[in-house]
Amino acid sequence: MGALVFSGKELAARVRQEVKEEVEALKAQGIQPYLAVILVGDDPASQVYVRNKERSAKKVGIESHTYRLPAETSQQELLALLQKLNADPKVHGILVQLPLPDHINERDIILSINPIKDVDGFHPENLGRLVAGYPRYLPCTPRGVMRILHEAGVNLKGQEAVVVGRSVIVGKPMGLMLLAEHATVTTVHSRTRDLAFHTRRADVLVVAAGRAGLIKGDMVKEGAVVIDVGVNRMPDGSLKGDVEFDEVVEKASVITPVPGGVGPMTVAMLMKNTVEAAKLQTLNREA
Repeated sequence: MGALVFSGKELAARVRQEVKEEVEALKAQGIQPYLAVILVGDDPASQVYVRNKERSAKKVGIESHTYRLPAETSQQELLALLQKLNADPKVHGILVQLPLPDHINERDIILSINPIKDVDGFHPENLGRLVAGYPRYLPCTPRGVMRILHEAGVNLKGQEAVVVGRSVIVGKPMGLMLLAEHATVTTVHSRTRDLAFHTRRADVLVVAAGRAGLIKGDMVKEGAVVIDVGVNRMPDGSLKGDVEFDEVVEKASVITPVPGGVGPMTVAMLMKNTVEAAKLQTLNREA
């Protein structure tokens, strides 16, 4: 029996439709959700992500503006732009595309975004609220993963969940969100001894390590739910996940492909967060 190969593309289209309806309801009240995106330098992957965000915003009726800054932009110039956007009531969401050039301190930039406009959910205030159990904006990729799990009918209560990766963008918030739904969570990473020992115990395995083909078929339990967050550009230009798809699809009950799995959901959830930010700032209510 083959795994259910879960299409994030189809689900993302449904989420966009939900967001579009929310945007229309806000516009009827004279509120235009607005997202400001800042791209520093010319990293090719970042350019692709930003274009996807622009397209998605247009589809759902969110107004968006991208500030494309040269790679040599100073930290002071970037902070001055953020200050301006923080103070602009028309701007509901601010997103700084990572990674930033080496001469800019990423932490200083994230700290300088007004937490109420931080639609990526990376500001320590928003991460702290997630830890405390009353989140404001959930980071987009883990939020997309949770929606995939819900739509696939996965009941997380009491399940063994293993997260491969510990970044602030995916791994850490992912673990917290799984924990909030009563899963028993183990986080593993590049320094973990005997990675396969942990991954084989997983009822739900979320892989966000950034290493192509890291998880092989013999590292996965029969019937596991496997969510592949990794996107790795191969020498031939193709995209490959962190999971050896052809091996693992034989054993998993649910698996997400790369591309077309988690990726489209990340952008859809950014749109969701932007609408929630607009509601919070104009109607003064948590979405």
